[in-house]
Amino acid sequence: MKEVYVIGAGCTPFGDLHTRDAVAMAREASFQALEDAGVDISDIDIFYVGSVRSVTSGSFLGNALGVRNKPVTRVENFCASGMDAVRQAAIAVMSGQARIALAVGVEKLRDATRRGLGFRSFHPVFVFGATPPGLFALAANRYMHTYGIGRETLAKVAVKNHRNGAKNPLAHFRKEITVETVLKAPIVAYPFGVFDCSPVTDGASAVVIASRDVAEGLGKAQVFIRGFGLAVMHTEPMYDPSFKYTGFPVTTEAAGQAYKMADISRPLEEISFAEVHDCFTMTEILNYEDLGFAEKGEGWKLIEEGVTELEGKFPVNPSGGLKSFGHPIGATGARMIFEVYSQLTGRCGERQVKNAHTGLAHNIGGPGTVSTVMILSLRS
Repeated sequence: MKEVYVIGAGCTPFGDLHTRDAVAMAREASFQALEDAGVDISDIDIFYVGSVRSVTSGSFLGNALGVRNKPVTRVENFCASGMDAVRQAAIAVMSGQARIALAVGVEKLRDATRRGLGFRSFHPVFVFGATPPGLFALAANRYMHTYGIGRETLAKVAVKNHRNGAKNPLAHFRKEITVETVLKAPIVAYPFGVFDCSPVTDGASAVVIASRDVAEGLGKAQVFIRGFGLAVMHTEPMYDPSFKYTGFPVTTEAAGQAYKMADISRPLEEISFAEVHDCFTMTEILNYEDLGFAEKGEGWKLIEEGVTELEGKFPVNPSGGLKSFGHPIGATGARMIFEVYSQLTGRCGERQVKNAHTGLAHNIGGPGTVSTVMILSLRS
């Protein structure tokens, strides 16, 4: 398969975007990415749009961008929708189906008529009334009980990510917080308080993918997609007797696929930084272990020892993560690729990761139903 490059990326501010609908946000992010890449909308051979609730078909993006008679596909895969759209674009170019592809992630949630995602279940009783905070809280309680950590450790994840997000002009929340603030916040689903949870957010992000010959012709053969993986379990993994709730097997599987494709065997040494799915503070700690950055039961040590701070040995969520940047579900994965690309091209100012050469992006959704991992590197 052909080597493919990210040649441009764009992102709207994330937050309460009450004056912009999904069409306006998708258009804004897309034309930012096209301008960054130095290509025109007519140069794009194939389009993908990732969304969970705001988009019903590919024709949405066609209408938003004025595209006619070209392939446009909607991608929906829970919280992995945006990154899966980027993955589909990469596959289209790698296979030779397209020379240039555009992937867009978009979600409009702040004006929704109901709070959060809700939860769809095939079981008539067991998941009635369940919410994402409640389901991820089960994992948090099991991990805290098994490995003997307290809420203070979880709070340090929120503090770190808000500190990074305060440096990010596009982030939903640009304010530093303290451990005390996190611990004293109202409880949503124990052990999660308000500041342990990612916010409901509006936003869009877009990524332009191109073949090597196109990238070289544009002088953009700098950041290439080194590997990716996608794994899916059944819709309700909590009913699997082997599901321990101290980690998410789909992340481990998706990461294994990406590492194999990228020829990475020691992720903590071979990757410079990571953008991971911190929908809740505990989830980031579980991700450390599931992605192979720490041994099982020791992920919490990375946050306690400052390893994942912006100035630490292995920065995680330099953007501010979902916790501070925000989580418009279908846009998040594409936004992560925007962040990794921006870091590798040295555009991140005071939150720039030093000497960044390889970045990893990761989503999980469901919870524990689907995960995707993508690795980007600088061309040496």
